[in-house]
Amino acid sequence: MAPGYRDQIARSRSASPPFHDTPNTLLSQSQHLPATLGRKVAYPYNQLHNRKPRRWPLVLRFIKGAIHRDIALAVFFHAAFTTLIVFLHVRLQHSFGLPSSVVSSLSIVVGLMLVFRNQTAYQRFWDGRNNFATIITSVRNLMRSFLVCSGGPAWEPWGSDAQEASSHAACKTQLTAAECADVERTARALLAVPDSIKNTLRTEWGALAASCMVSPDQHAYPGQGLLPQGLRVHEDQGLALPVQLMFLVEGFIARGQARGWFHAPQASQLTVQVNTLMDAFGKMETIRLTQFPVAILIHQRQVLALFGCVLPFAVVDESHWWAVLIVALIMFTLYGIEAIACQLEDPFGYDRNDIKMDVIVEDVRVEMGVMLDEWRSTVAGPVRRCMFMGDV
Repeated sequence: MAPGYRDQIARSRSASPPFHDTPNTLLSQSQHLPATLGRKVAYPYNQLHNRKPRRWPLVLRFIKGAIHRDIALAVFFHAAFTTLIVFLHVRLQHSFGLPSSVVSSLSIVVGLMLVFRNQTAYQRFWDGRNNFATIITSVRNLMRSFLVCSGGPAWEPWGSDAQEASSHAACKTQLTAAECADVERTARALLAVPDSIKNTLRTEWGALAASCMVSPDQHAYPGQGLLPQGLRVHEDQGLALPVQLMFLVEGFIARGQARGWFHAPQASQLTVQVNTLMDAFGKMETIRLTQFPVAILIHQRQVLALFGCVLPFAVVDESHWWAVLIVALIMFTLYGIEAIACQLEDPFGYDRNDIKMDVIVEDVRVEMGVMLDEWRSTVAGPVRRCMFMGDV
């Protein structure tokens, strides 16, 4: 890789600049459609792939991404309890051993419970990631259709003669100022959908709306300027912002069909995309709001603690002081599996093992921003042209 290109990629790893809304009215908005300033060199999934190389093997990691802090107290308690049992066993010369069948029976129960707990938690994590991917796909499809089809069909006479080009001149129309503003407002609302879903799942009410009140000179909040000017957010009244934004998108589909931009089957397909997006959001809400039954959590913790308290009596006769290390390692393994499940069951937070929603949203925002910039350049001239094709 050339040094200059490497420097370019390194500079591109910072977050892309926010979109700043144009003046309040739709008409004045349409007269200010410059390309987003300051966009840096990037590549697909720039933020998601921006990872530091691992300096240590995973087997030697005890802090970042690990669960040692969460289970250290429980493991220490069982090690201390085992130390007490071994001390009494050695000091009093009395056998505290239990039949191995007792531990074997408990170990089967503990193993089954941990398998069920961990697999259920990972299923919630995986379903959350798949549903978020469905939302991103629906946003991409809607954005593509809105930008390409707004204004009706745009035909380019590639390699055609002048007579054929003139016969299709009526198909190449320029959008009005109000139509340009309507398209951009809806496109930005679509850009705000992943951000709003992320904030809703994290119960960060009003985060995206508050970012619109930040001036361009202040610190840029991710997603700043995406919500339409004058939008009244009703999160304080119980209406989730993603649901509210879908009203804007659905209204644009209806207006586009009335203007002749979308024929009836296409408008129906766009509505299906909206419904698919809302269905995926509803499933993510279900994962977020449906907690693991507390009876299972209580019983599992009690069974783990009981197993850890019985285990020293099963190994003290044969292992003596080695029993402390053996019990500590076994309980480290069991409590570690349970701690991983606790992190995975709510995958939308800020834990290192959660879904990386921030970087996914940022990458999608950059990608959609490029689409919006390209669309702006196609409507800036006197005649519409095909997106991403240049002046052919």
